[in-house]
Amino acid sequence: MSLAFSTSIGSTSFQSVICRLQHQRKVKMRQKEEIKMMAKPKKLNKTSTNNNGAGFGGGRKEQTWGCVKDCGACCKLDKGPSFATPEEIFENPDDIQLYKSMIGPDGWCIHYEQTTRTCSIYSDRPYFCRVEPGVFEDLYGIDGKRFNKEACGSCRDTIKAIYVQAHKNWKISIVVSGVQIVSPKLL
Repeated sequence: MSLAFSTSIGSTSFQSVICRLQHQRKVKMRQKEEIKMMAKPKKLNKTSTNNNGAGFGGGRKEQTWGCVKDCGACCKLDKGPSFATPEEIFENPDDIQLYKSMIGPDGWCIHYEQTTRTCSIYSDRPYFCRVEPGVFEDLYGIDGKRFNKEACGSCRDTIKAIYVQAHKNWKISIVVSGVQIVSPKLL
């Protein structure tokens, strides 16, 4: 007798469910550790600015990844030949199947609402839709020390590829409040 877990896209093996549960457990443990670390005040070393001798003596600030509000560029799942395919990213065939099932006819995720630029399943989105250190380590082999730099670079590249391709003559700005797409008529 075999156990199976039914989802909206078909059957997923029990082993796959166990793998996902283990991954979710790891993510929760990392989140608890991060909360503990944030609760402890950090001692600042005033001499630790990364001064490379250029400019006016100011140190370089390390990039910290944060999702850009009203963007959704990562929700364009069929990005074309310059991006990795699901088969190149995932080892688990169930993840490949789930990813492909989320691609709409226009290449965007079926859960992405383009008018509001929001995800209809955001709180319950699959693990591979989450930009977190553990996910980057599991999928891409990027350790926690390099996470922020790699996530920021990946985000910038994806935004440029998705929005600049669609609006070649438009100005695209990535700002704290979100992605701004300005028509050439408004420039």
